[in-house]
Amino acid sequence: MENIDPTSDSEWRDKLSDNEYQVLRLKGTEPPNSGKYNIHNEIGIYYCAGCDAKLFHSESKFQSGCGWPSFTEKIEDDAIEYIKDNSHGMNRTEVVCASCKGHLGHVFNDGPKPKYIRYCINSISLKFRTELV
Repeated sequence: MENIDPTSDSEWRDKLSDNEYQVLRLKGTEPPNSGKYNIHNEIGIYYCAGCDAKLFHSESKFQSGCGWPSFTEKIEDDAIEYIKDNSHGMNRTEVVCASCKGHLGHVFNDGPKPKYIRYCINSISLKFRTELV
């Protein structure tokens, strides 16, 4: 994992593309059905595009039809942090990488049984590696 000061904007601007910066640092959202991991079925691990922290295993990925990659659970309990988000006139829960505080997306309670959790994540916030676990 890279050590990047989460408060150093200039380091983030140097490291990330404009689109990655817009989503990860400015809490933007990529257009629905535009991300490379929305329909992606390889076996492996999804990492944070900002700092390379492990976030999700492919076994927890499912096709929700929402237009963004969806996962039923995070890879480890401390991988993600939750932030109350009342922007855009909605009451939601934002999810950020616990390591670098990069914006990933939101979590909802409309996922599949038995947990009913759906992590709705921007593809641009992720990197994928084929790995056996």
